[in-house]
Amino acid sequence: MTEQNLLSELEALISEDRNLRTMQIDLLPTLDILERINQEDKTVAYAVEKVIPEVAKAVERIVEAFKKGGRLVYIGAGTSGRLGVLDATECSPTFSVSESMVVALIAGGVDAFTTAAEGAEDNPECGVLDLQQVALTADDVVVGIAASGRTPYVIGGLNYARQVGAATVALTCNPNSAIASIADIAICPVVGPEVLAGSTRLKSGTAQKLILNMLTTTSMICMGKTYENLMVDLNVRNQKLLARAVRIVMQATGSGYDEARQALDRAGNEVKLAILVLLTGMSIDEGRLALRAAAGFLRKAIDDATC
Repeated sequence: MTEQNLLSELEALISEDRNLRTMQIDLLPTLDILERINQEDKTVAYAVEKVIPEVAKAVERIVEAFKKGGRLVYIGAGTSGRLGVLDATECSPTFSVSESMVVALIAGGVDAFTTAAEGAEDNPECGVLDLQQVALTADDVVVGIAASGRTPYVIGGLNYARQVGAATVALTCNPNSAIASIADIAICPVVGPEVLAGSTRLKSGTAQKLILNMLTTTSMICMGKTYENLMVDLNVRNQKLLARAVRIVMQATGSGYDEARQALDRAGNEVKLAILVLLTGMSIDEGRLALRAAAGFLRKAIDDATC
């Protein structure tokens, strides 16, 4: 693409426009700059609210994929890619899922998470190669993340995903974008011009993070990873998480510390199992069988045991 063509593309992007409310921001004192940024940030949640129906469609496809052994695969570059990596990395400790269940690919590879590799996004073939490296299948869902909606790396990845037969989702902050036209589902929270023109790590990045939170959190709830609003599939990997696990058992059952701690010990630190045996009086072996029969849904296992 010629420089002139690229300039024309950028001129068409809302995220590249100048924000009339921040034209004189370089003249403001520190407190006023911060207040202006905060005022702009307040608009982000409302932009996200408008696209919840599209987010719901994406969640339904993700849950469908999970149920047949498929994966959620994020692909992005720069800030968008880093947000995907952040969300994917949190899923395993939060919900005790395999690290391969939610995968994040970033242009330039893992080093690009901490060191900018902005040039890596310009090659659509790199997006194809990265998806081939993780052996993408038709059972997977690929979410292309690009605030501009025109990142070649993401475009290449989404086109390849469609060829493979995987479900595709575009997450962008510019309407009528290239990735939105490729994907099965387009999620486009329009947050408007940034505080600093083109700096999409600001409002656009915040909107993307909120939506990624929604995609994985809601999908995991639908997969039975919670009971009420408690993270009962928490993966106990350190002392802080062990303390949290004890507290969750106490909250879910009304038991005291000693009882909750003992139940966790007997359950091998499996929070769901500890809660189930405390609430129903089952043995550990009976609890495991009950959870398996309930497809991992703790509420169903409890209801089945007490009805």
